[in-house]
Amino acid sequence: MTLRDDVAAERTSMGRGMDVVSCVADLSAASEQGVSVQAIARALGRDRSQVSRTLSALAQERLVSRGSDGGYRLAWGWYASAEQLVERRLRSEGLTILDELSEAVGEASFLGVLEGDTTVTIVESVPPAARLIGSWIGRAYPAFCSDAGQAVLWDASDDEVRGVFSRTTFRSAGPRAAASVDEFLERLNAARARGYAIVAEEAEPGLYSVSAPVWDFRGEVVAGLQIVGERHRLEPRSEALGAAVVDAAQRLSTMLGADEARGD
Repeated sequence: MTLRDDVAAERTSMGRGMDVVSCVADLSAASEQGVSVQAIARALGRDRSQVSRTLSALAQERLVSRGSDGGYRLAWGWYASAEQLVERRLRSEGLTILDELSEAVGEASFLGVLEGDTTVTIVESVPPAARLIGSWIGRAYPAFCSDAGQAVLWDASDDEVRGVFSRTTFRSAGPRAAASVDEFLERLNAARARGYAIVAEEAEPGLYSVSAPVWDFRGEVVAGLQIVGERHRLEPRSEALGAAVVDAAQRLSTMLGADEARGD
């Protein structure tokens, strides 16, 4: 079984579990009573026995609990495990989103997360036409000049950004990298106004990218989704690629529960 087969199988199982958890949260929010298996099955349009098995598995993972009334509620373990679940879905659903995006625009796409003052690629989709050599997964770049740097700090305050870069040396192989945290903040604010970030030759000469933030169920940015390629090919298409990356990031955010966080 290939990695993509493993991801597909995990996505199916995990998607069912997340749907049930979301349903428990939605139905229990309107009542102090626990939510019955029948009510969940009816709301999701699923077989009662299938929902019951899913709930049993979730209870074993301490994501839901069954009360004395026989109804289910979110367990405290859900809040402790939520970040792990988001990370897993970020990878599994992110792979599908990136594959669709790369096929649509004919360029490489990546998903990066913030680690300290660097960004690290966790998922990628690189079509042959992109002409990029090797994998970027696991590679860290300084966030002040990386393709995902502005996107992953999209919701950070100026003070938080300064904290991230408090020990950063602003040196890069890219000729157009920000030279200070103030310059980075100027570019970040311009990106927010534009709706997506543009990083032109900041990490490496000739490299160009557009990126957008990915949000989770808490209403927080958890990743940056970016299209990366040679500047001479991507720059003339910036507006169209920006729209594509924003759409892809929004779709992935929806899969992570961002719409619930916004009350949509």
